[in-house]
Amino acid sequence: MPDTQLTIWGRANSVNVQKVLWCLAELSLSYQRIDAGMQYGKTREPNYLAMNPNARIPTLVEGDFVLWESNSIMRYLCMAHGRGTPIYPEAPKSRAGVDRWLDWTLSTVQPVDRPVFWGIVRTAPAERDMVKVQKDADTAAEVWAIADRLLATRPFLEGDAFTLADIAVGAYARRWLGVEGITRPAQPNLTRWLAELGRRPGFARHVAPPMS
Repeated sequence: MPDTQLTIWGRANSVNVQKVLWCLAELSLSYQRIDAGMQYGKTREPNYLAMNPNARIPTLVEGDFVLWESNSIMRYLCMAHGRGTPIYPEAPKSRAGVDRWLDWTLSTVQPVDRPVFWGIVRTAPAERDMVKVQKDADTAAEVWAIADRLLATRPFLEGDAFTLADIAVGAYARRWLGVEGITRPAQPNLTRWLAELGRRPGFARHVAPPMS
């Protein structure tokens, strides 16, 4: 294991940073975190752009190694610091099953999550367009129905074991089920699963705090 310290650049209320911090907690890894993004700035500064040309968060730094994209960071942490961990199984078919959910968060969940979350949590009450937000929420509900149906047959997304799939999707599910002011269909399996994730210390510390 490298003897250099892990550093995570990114603000604690970013869902993508939260995923990485939760993963670090599951692996019992120590790290330092540097606030960056939104009110903290830094991401457009030359030194940061040299690390991450996207000017986004999170970014991982370990010695002279730099990595961006939250799902890639989680995979790296498991492979470099958690070999054999059940949260990222080594068997090719099992790993591919986990990877598809990480991809699903980017291709399917994130596009429908963002307008709902930003339309309420990061928009002043006087400026909210709740008609539009509800329309966006109706679209998001169709996506979350996919996970709800699947979770009717298993405790976690990939079966009996908690994996990175649950971290990646669970961080977004907290926002979906936690945002106020919208009408959502009952999704009992999703709700049960999120409550189970809520018992994990990494979720409680990094994902459960009030959204901002």
